Amino acid sequence: MTLDKNWFTEMDEATGTALSLRLGEHVHGEQTPVQRIDIYRTETFGYLMTIDGCTMVTTRDNFLYHEMMAHPVLNAHPAPKRVAIVGGGDCGTLNEVLKHPEVESAVQIEIDERVTRLSEQYFPELCERNGDPRAELFFGDGLQWMRDVAPGSLDVVIVDSTDPVGPAEGLFGPRFYGDVLRALGPDGLLVHQSESPLLHQALIGAMHRAMREAGFAQTHLLHFPQPIYPSGWWSASMACKHARPIGERLDERAIAALDTRYYNAATHRAAFALPNYLRETLDVL
Repeated sequence: MTLDKNWFTEMDEATGTALSLRLGEHVHGEQTPVQRIDIYRTETFGYLMTIDGCTMVTTRDNFLYHEMMAHPVLNAHPAPKRVAIVGGGDCGTLNEVLKHPEVESAVQIEIDERVTRLSEQYFPELCERNGDPRAELFFGDGLQWMRDVAPGSLDVVIVDSTDPVGPAEGLFGPRFYGDVLRALGPDGLLVHQSESPLLHQALIGAMHRAMREAGFAQTHLLHFPQPIYPSGWWSASMACKHARPIGERLDERAIAALDTRYYNAATHRAAFALPNYLRETLDVL
């Protein structure tokens, strides 16, 4: 990350890319026991939250990521009543999950409570459903939480994590995926953010191999635009506990009631359509 008085720039030396946003002002900064959090006002993207110098969320484009982390997996499960979100401290994914009336409980497991409290202050639109009686905010270690949860007690697990470094590193391996598999019921689904399908194909391949090594019967990749993340194109990897074809609950009236800005039945189907080069280079798909 580089910063001058006018621009925030996140550089990725490994991929030779960078993202810049023109700044208004730096409105908040703190070092928590876990990480460094900063909030900036930008000229064109509203508020920007960064963690350890990496872009996390902005006012303008967060709906793309949060909708696509929540709705495709929930509409691929026949009855997603019990949901766990690992990470996601800005509460945007939780907010989307709770738009589904069939969800009976949703717990968000976030290691750093300050991410959530700052989101409530600077991104209140993401936290509108934090007080929903179906919601539980748990602040602690997601790895340990998943080890301790009762077997078969969840229908859907959403891993809304940061990049596979620091506190999130342990969320990308077969041991964690094995704990998720144990926690899921017979129709259980896992979805995990999996970086850029243009820049991070090796990571995506490793994640799918780890999911299958852990015992998941099948995996799928879904992709969507995300302007503030490297390459502007992002992905999530979905793993199914069963070997049957995944279903789709794409009732148009039910989807319209979700009040989404990007997600609909057409973008659901398109997200799972793989470009030729991914089919050719990722042998696990």
